[in-house]
Amino acid sequence: MSASVTETVPPTTDDDLGFTVRRRRRWPWVVAAVVLVAGIAAALILPRLIGTTSPNLTAGATLTVVTAEGNAAEQALVQFVADEVAPRYGITVQFTGLSDSTTLNRAVSEGEVAGTVYQHKLWLSQVLAANPDFREQAATPVFRWGFGLWSAKYSSVDEIPDGANISLYSDPANEAQGLWVLERAGLITLDPAVDKWTATQDDIVENPKHLTFTLLDFAAQSRSLPDLDAAVGYTEYYLAADIPIQQQIFAPPAPDEFAGQLTIGSDYADAPNIVALVKAFQDPAVQEFLATDPRVKGILLPLDAE
Repeated sequence: MSASVTETVPPTTDDDLGFTVRRRRRWPWVVAAVVLVAGIAAALILPRLIGTTSPNLTAGATLTVVTAEGNAAEQALVQFVADEVAPRYGITVQFTGLSDSTTLNRAVSEGEVAGTVYQHKLWLSQVLAANPDFREQAATPVFRWGFGLWSAKYSSVDEIPDGANISLYSDPANEAQGLWVLERAGLITLDPAVDKWTATQDDIVENPKHLTFTLLDFAAQSRSLPDLDAAVGYTEYYLAADIPIQQQIFAPPAPDEFAGQLTIGSDYADAPNIVALVKAFQDPAVQEFLATDPRVKGILLPLDAE
């Protein structure tokens, strides 16, 4: 047991009662508290300074492939690769859903996860432009999304009336894809000198039906379909909103630029784990799965879909 440290001080009143007051010094307790706080801070900060080795660089580690939370089709794809394909390449794969695009891509860039399969090249370029510190690259195309023209009012492209209001997605990459679909449908013509994968409404040179456009996000567009003449969007969002596939009135196969990519961290591209992961997603069994499995039918299409 340690001895207490005390000091003697004289009485502090004019009425001397004839005894001394002993007051315990507080400085040992203050010092102990400071040391304790410093220890806790070190415990929190030290791991960040030391860093941890990415699973991408660790032999035998589980490699996580992420997509946006709630995306059942992409989850089914990753789970198929994890169960049926990855063991052939000597790796272990698991699926995780994350909340938003920035979180997903930062995790890939920093090596916290191995990759993601939720974006095409143009979407990725949009993310990288907004986050120049991210280090990512598209490693291989994996599938094509179901994507087309939807209408609750008309059953064919020919029925779209003069002055119709058509919704496109509000992000630039998918707005461009929507314009490409409308051009394929014969409803507009884009400037041939412009890269179709970066086109905007300003690049429309012919609009014979005088279409107007409303920009909406993914979920809002499918909910708003009854109030629109038509909309161009992803099949998965419409099926999730219980809109029948018969209301998709035009759906050409997406071009290569809009193929869903396995995206990986650039710093890990040559790591044996990631090389094996890319090979797993390139395995022909993945394309067979996309062509036949009911969990992804009409939502994720094989690369050779027509």
